Amino acid sequence: MDGIGAFGDGQLRSAVAAQRKPSEVTFSGTVTSEPLFFHSRRSGLTHEAFDVSPPSGLRTQVVENVDVGPRVPVHRGDSVVVRGEYVRDAGETHIVHWTHHDPDGRHVGGFIVDDGRRYA
Repeated sequence: MDGIGAFGDGQLRSAVAAQRKPSEVTFSGTVTSEPLFFHSRRSGLTHEAFDVSPPSGLRTQVVENVDVGPRVPVHRGDSVVVRGEYVRDAGETHIVHWTHHDPDGRHVGGFIVDDGRRYA
């Protein structure tokens, strides 16, 4: 997708500065880690997690529920656009999840764009 960098990370920076949790954000960045897969202790569902460095350098982890949304074949160095829900964990990492559709229709749908393809 051309213009991925045009999305920037203004919404993400605003959510962090305002300490709004949760907050819907769209941002672009570069994938900085290969994806890891795990089963959530809370839901029991399978998730994919990978780190993204947006233009501001905020340490951000994207967590995608692959039992609901499709696996995203990202690799370190890929440019991505992410739409999801920002939350902050207890540490230094900023987390964006809900990067997929909501099968129950109660939550704003998110997405990840990688290599010109949208995964939702």
